[in-house]
Amino acid sequence: MSESPTSLIIISGLSGSGKSTAARALEDEQFFVVDNLPAIFLKEFLDLQIGRGKDARVAVVVDVRNRDFLEVFPHALNEIRRSGHHVDLFFFDASDEVLVRRFSETRRRHPLVESGGVPAAIRHERQMLEAVKALATQVFDTSGLTVHELRRKVMEVTRQGGGRHIPMSVHLQSFGYRFGIPPETDMVLDVRFLKNPHFVDALRPLTGIDSAVREYVVSSEGFRRFFALLVPLLRFLLPEFEQENKSYCTISVGCTAGRHRSVTVVEELFRCFSEDGLIAQVVHRDLGRGTEK
Repeated sequence: MSESPTSLIIISGLSGSGKSTAARALEDEQFFVVDNLPAIFLKEFLDLQIGRGKDARVAVVVDVRNRDFLEVFPHALNEIRRSGHHVDLFFFDASDEVLVRRFSETRRRHPLVESGGVPAAIRHERQMLEAVKALATQVFDTSGLTVHELRRKVMEVTRQGGGRHIPMSVHLQSFGYRFGIPPETDMVLDVRFLKNPHFVDALRPLTGIDSAVREYVVSSEGFRRFFALLVPLLRFLLPEFEQENKSYCTISVGCTAGRHRSVTVVEELFRCFSEDGLIAQVVHRDLGRGTEK
């Protein structure tokens, strides 16, 4: 896919074949995604996005839920391409057996189901979409894929085609165990073993952001040994997480009250990551909630 502001990804295919998973994967790559857009509005929608100065990262899901889809879509696609816009059509398919099982497991209604039941509806939809599949620039057979594997394939195809990669978002968060572990956490680091500034009268009113507290914490042998092990571990893990197509990773660092030690460690990690060129966001959840004990 081009990074031109006139590129578009169209998602289509059989019901239950993974179109929703693909749409969510593209959303995580910062595509603007519209589900179930009537095919007759495709060119108008794309022109509107361009007219508003929007980026090229646009994707739409079109399928048989729109009753005029088959009649309108081929003409709409040709019109967009004749206008000079770059269009990729991602078509999603799966075996009849797999599709029947998926509808059984999710208990969802097939959009074409009638008296013949789901198997007949799938066969009918497959016949209807033969012409659309022939227009596809990329066909995904999802029969043997997990949700995570399909997501990975969609992202790989998008990035290989020239779409820019959106780096995984890393959130560094300090917290106090007194107030509970943050529920959104992917990784918890317990730093209550470090020297506690709370027991130093001059440091107790301060926080881990203050230089005096920072110097007290980082000067200890325990911190130096801990940080020397932690940083290489995170430098290994974060690219591995990103390779698995995680969109974000929250690392929560906890001490007793979330005021001194955890704040200092988060600030030191942020400094270290910034030197590596990694984009990270910092939150000190419990900084103003009390003094540490």
